[in-house]
Amino acid sequence: MTHAIRAEGLVKEFKGKRALDRVDLTARKGTVLGVLGPNGSGKTTSVRILATLLRADGGYAEVGGFDVLRRPHEVRRLIGLTGQYAAVDEELTGTQNLVLIARLLGFDRAQARARSAELLEGFALSDAADRPTKGYSGGMRRRLDLAASMIGRPALLYLDEPTTGLDPHSRNELWEVVRRQVENGVTVLLTTQYLEEADHLADDLVVLDHGRVISEGTPEQLKDRAGTQVLELRTSEADQLGTAVKVVETVTSSPVSDDGITARVPVTDSAMLPEVVRRLDEQGVAVGELSLRKPSLDEVFLALTGQPAEPRGTDEETSA
Repeated sequence: MTHAIRAEGLVKEFKGKRALDRVDLTARKGTVLGVLGPNGSGKTTSVRILATLLRADGGYAEVGGFDVLRRPHEVRRLIGLTGQYAAVDEELTGTQNLVLIARLLGFDRAQARARSAELLEGFALSDAADRPTKGYSGGMRRRLDLAASMIGRPALLYLDEPTTGLDPHSRNELWEVVRRQVENGVTVLLTTQYLEEADHLADDLVVLDHGRVISEGTPEQLKDRAGTQVLELRTSEADQLGTAVKVVETVTSSPVSDDGITARVPVTDSAMLPEVVRRLDEQGVAVGELSLRKPSLDEVFLALTGQPAEPRGTDEETSA
């Protein structure tokens, strides 16, 4: 068996509205499958079905070779789940939180304390092990939450928008933790609206919109399918950017976006670059930087869904 997760034709309805409309998902063993999509696209619903927390109205799904409907107990033994917000008891210390979960999973006292200490060290939380978690930073709480999901040594880890609300430093720390788990053979299902996160972590991507799969492949494959490159331009003098934008729009016949510093436009023919340079020179525009690059995942996401990848809270389906 090469696939840790295999789902075919998943259907789920809430109040007559389809949250999932024949969704297919596959995750290869020991890899990260990233599931992307705007709010309400079906990401969290998919995770809940694969975690046996929600019953699909149609389709088939298996995790680790076990049917999620017929053998849910076997599936639960294989998985760890971290939701969008850290689920830790603020009155308990880091050690007490992990020991409590270990005991609920059937560890004896000695085993629970040993496993908790091992995870606290592995997640760089040993120094805070005996402090109440209400004094933890957001990044520390998320690492503790992730450690809790690893108590039972799961073969599969579900991360539902795990870095929501974290600062860039804490996000990078959590990414490193995830990478280490994959290196140890864990399969990760990651939902996220941070496209940089997907680009850094995911081996394969599935893009959902309105409950349907609209694209899938590796990050590089999705960028290649966009069929365009992005021309980026900065002028040496800020007050010349407006002139440069007009020049580029004339040559490319495409609207140019700019943030006051950098102008960007998608192009399908890189041969127009010399003409852009010639026209800029004719207009006396001093170029500070001019480049062609592949589109970012953010730009691919926008092209596919018509929406920017901006986290705005939980998916709509979580309240359904």
